[in-house]
Order: sequence, then C-alpha cells, then structure tokens
Amino acid sequence: MRKVAAKLSTVPQARTSLYRMQVDFYHLTAQPLDRVLPRIAERVVETGGRLLIVAESEGQRADLDKLLWTYAPESFLAHARAGGDHDEAQPILIDESVRATNGARHIAIADGMWREDALSFDRAFHFFDEERIVEARAAWKALADRDGVERRYWKQGEAGRWEQAA
Repeated sequence: MRKVAAKLSTVPQARTSLYRMQVDFYHLTAQPLDRVLPRIAERVVETGGRLLIVAESEGQRADLDKLLWTYAPESFLAHARAGGDHDEAQPILIDESVRATNGARHIAIADGMWREDALSFDRAFHFFDEERIVEARAAWKALADRDGVERRYWKQGEAGRWEQAA
C-alpha cells in the first residue's frame, strides 16, 4: 500500500482556478545558464522540493549532467538523467520532455523553448538568452491572461544581481 501511495504522489495534480502557479522568466544577459541554473536547483532542493530540468538536445542534457556534478569544487547536486532505474528517487532529473517521474513540482526549461505542459507544475523557471528572446516574448504574452498563472520577469542589473523587472 505504501509503494502505491508514493507512486501516486509523483503524478502532477490538477489545480483549481484559485491556485496560482508561478512562471519565472530569466533573461540570461550577464551570466550563462551554467552559472544560474545550479543556484536555482540548490534552492529548490534545500527547501525540500524536486526539480525537473528539460532540454531537447542530447548534447545540452549531457552538459547539464556534467555541470551538476562539477559546478562547484566543494559540492555537487545529486541528480540523474531520465530513463534510469531510480528516476523516482532523484531530487533533480534531467529529461528531454516534461515527465516528472521524480515527482518534481518545479521545472527548469533550460533550452529556452517554452512548453505548455510546464503549467502543470507549481513553479516554472524559463531560461532564455538573446537567441530565444522572440519565443520568450511570445510565451510571456500568451500567459498574460491565463487564469491561475503569475508571471515574473528577471533580468540582471549592472552589479550582476537578479532584479525583478515585471
């Protein structure tokens, strides 16, 4: 019985219209993804959450896998690439699609391509650079009138700190 309950809890639950999910748009201008994503992932895990990182490219997923093991000399972020024997046990899972087999309620879109399925999570981090700014603007506009969605736009200030701009 216990195993069944654990498996059921990994399926994203439907939300009521009173529930607000948050989409944070991170415009990467001063720092690249490999400097920003590990810090976000650390915060999610430190608060007891789980994270799904999505990237379409096999090469980018391999780079993210290596990054999370080596981003800081004194630490690493425990994680796995999707498709392993113990996906459900991973605090952070890297996948090409929006499948939270680890029960994540947070999603990081690492390749800059917005996915509507991200709205089934509690919080989405949408990272994009100048190459993906057109797609990010389209996603921002499309989410403007969505019931239950709170959008936030983050940019880096002159000192390199993240500032909420919208």
